[in-house]
Amino acid sequence: MTSQRQSKVVERYLALLDGQREKTFSALEDITDEQLWQRPGEGEWSIGEILHHNVLLIQSMFPIVRFTWRWFRWTGKLFKKKPYKTEIADPYKKQSFPHWVGFIWTPRYSKKNPVPFSTLLKETRDLHSEVRAFYERNEEDRLGHVYLFDPLFGFFNLIQTLKVVIYHDQLHYDDVIKQWHALRPESG
Repeated sequence: MTSQRQSKVVERYLALLDGQREKTFSALEDITDEQLWQRPGEGEWSIGEILHHNVLLIQSMFPIVRFTWRWFRWTGKLFKKKPYKTEIADPYKKQSFPHWVGFIWTPRYSKKNPVPFSTLLKETRDLHSEVRAFYERNEEDRLGHVYLFDPLFGFFNLIQTLKVVIYHDQLHYDDVIKQWHALRPESG
């Protein structure tokens, strides 16, 4: 638990959000449109679809974060001198996590409705910039005392919410890199 105003957890989390995104997109810099939208198998998403899924999840969740902050930030002010949690176990690694719920954020982009890689990159960076701006303009010790409820995750504060976003993105960035290695022509 954290109780010090000087804590830099949010700063670290935002750096992680940006770093894992840039590492993944950098690894894909030579991807062709054909590779971007090629599905590895029936019923599986392409690299482009996975990347767009990440965007859709944050686009649907972030308004809830802003709404919660707008209406409940007073609780953050009320309890800001009290300790708060900043860590949360990776829910996506739990055996019991229902990964099938991803269909809720089915990508709009696909082989039938493709966009260039640069569009996916821009959408992701723009959205992450919006998330960054929100977290940077609000005090960490207040964010740590404003809670959301999710039927899968239970109650978690807005700092932990950011960590769940990081876990989700990384889960799918790992999938993307694995697919990219399978698609890439052998060098040499």
